[in-house]
Amino acid sequence: MPSSKSETGLPYEMIFLDRDGTLNPDPGYIARLDDFRFYDFTLSALQILARQGYRFCIVTNQSGIARDLINPDDLEKIHEYIRGEFQRHQIPLEGIFVCPDHPDQAGEDRKPGPGMFKRAAREFGLDLQRCLMIGDSQKDIIAGHNLDMDTLLVLTGEGRRTAASLPDDQQPRFIAADLMEASHKIMEIQA
Repeated sequence: MPSSKSETGLPYEMIFLDRDGTLNPDPGYIARLDDFRFYDFTLSALQILARQGYRFCIVTNQSGIARDLINPDDLEKIHEYIRGEFQRHQIPLEGIFVCPDHPDQAGEDRKPGPGMFKRAAREFGLDLQRCLMIGDSQKDIIAGHNLDMDTLLVLTGEGRRTAASLPDDQQPRFIAADLMEASHKIMEIQA
């Protein structure tokens, strides 16, 4: 739990978001923009938090690049679309951090590794202990734990399976059915 509120008066300096299974359905490797869609609640849930002053970073493992299943240019088109939709809905997206590594040759950027978070911390001057990680997989929750961040598990995507398999010492601070319920939980701790 953050020891005190950030300079903005909010409990978290930054909310880190996983992508697939958290922001959007995860049918497998999403290789084209035509195959990407947000959950119906994603943008409205994030707007609730954005109106309070929260900022966001997306941190996503995309091993489909290393597996030659996703073309980097097509991935960038998906991320351009995400940036555009966040901007259109007045949701401050500070960055999208991508790890293209294959799990068998993973560097420190691949979640649960700390690399993408540490880059964001340097770029935006963050104290990671005052940030929140929201995701649907064990990798997301463990990454947050390893960096002393608060963690929130959503039960979309892999979330239900993750909830059943996390060891006792890796339990998230919060569990929510989806991002909409997550936004309400965050608003409750802010009050």
